[in-house]
Amino acid sequence: TAVIPALGHTEQIIPAVAATCTETGLTEGKKCSVCGEILVAQTETPALGHDFVDGECTRCDATLTSKFVDVPAGEFYFDPVEWAVEKGITKGVTDTHFAPDDLTTRGQIVTFLWRAAGEPEPASTTNPFSDVEESEFYYKAILWAVEEGITNGVTETTFNPDGNCTRAQAVTFLYRYAGKPSVD
Repeated sequence: TAVIPALGHTEQIIPAVAATCTETGLTEGKKCSVCGEILVAQTETPALGHDFVDGECTRCDATLTSKFVDVPAGEFYFDPVEWAVEKGITKGVTDTHFAPDDLTTRGQIVTFLWRAAGEPEPASTTNPFSDVEESEFYYKAILWAVEEGITNGVTETTFNPDGNCTRAQAVTFLYRYAGKPSVD
């Protein structure tokens, strides 16, 4: 009897399978095309998850739908609205409407900042403004913002909480909220 040497394995590539947003993938593997033995096992790669920008996934056809009928996917404000609502910074004007084109009041902007800061209690309950009632949603927010030096009234005794907040006022509030960082 003669000894016949083994032929050895004949490598065959098992192609990688790309992960998708919702499905796991596999790395490339190798097996013998003659006997089927796995030479290099494939390993699982995790699903990528969706990458939503303006309500649409950049990797697949998935879209987010807002709970607000007036905040369509694809609008520049879609992600910011969803984020602010999720974080409790703002709400809709109703359960189904956000009113993205409405003007914002001074009381609303200060309340957004106060909520973003975690709704801290103002140290003082002394209210210097005749037009800021304790029963209003913005009451504590305004007292806090004045204490923090974020805002002051339009006069010494009025805040004008229902007045439109100009872009200049909004960025001034943000700048002061950020601690008045130096500008180069």
